[in-house]
Amino acid sequence: MKIGGLNAVDTGKIEPILLTIPEQFESKRLLIRAPLWGDGAAVNEAVQESIEQLRPWMPWASSVPTQEASEISIRRSRLQFLERSDLRLLLIRKETGKLVGSSGLHRIDWPTRKFEIGYWVRSSCAGQGYITEAVEAITKYAIRELQANRIEIRCDSRNHPSARVALASGFSLEGVHRGDKLDVDDCLRSTMIYSKVRGVEF
Repeated sequence: MKIGGLNAVDTGKIEPILLTIPEQFESKRLLIRAPLWGDGAAVNEAVQESIEQLRPWMPWASSVPTQEASEISIRRSRLQFLERSDLRLLLIRKETGKLVGSSGLHRIDWPTRKFEIGYWVRSSCAGQGYITEAVEAITKYAIRELQANRIEIRCDSRNHPSARVALASGFSLEGVHRGDKLDVDDCLRSTMIYSKVRGVEF
């Protein structure tokens, strides 16, 4: 049973776990795939390399994880992918096999086919366009394979690199939720909301 063959009414009636969803696809430079058991070591290496750059924006990066913790996270993500409750995706450079970063489709609302793209890049791969390339490919994947009606990118209003990725990928700024969350230092932060909506941006 493939979601691409369902209409909006049908999508709300079936169990997401029954959906057949491709586990990998490619962009020009990247293999973008679901997590697999054993990926924890590569993820841990990338996080350790990038912890200072990740810490201001990612609550889970408050401390350096152990390799075991990274593997546990990967295995949970694998199960969530199979359940269709969260679709984490790893970004791997095809030429070298190196893990570039992580992305995925989160906060999924299957009845309305709404998804949120999140992402981070390891420090040694930053500024090379990998995340913009990945976001564009994941957006096409969500539209083609998941019949997305709405795709969001949310980021801290101070996270200018993340905002630039959203704009470069053709997302529109809908607005700013002012003082809506606490940041990693327990200070109020604002959230910028970018989106693509069927019938408007695609």
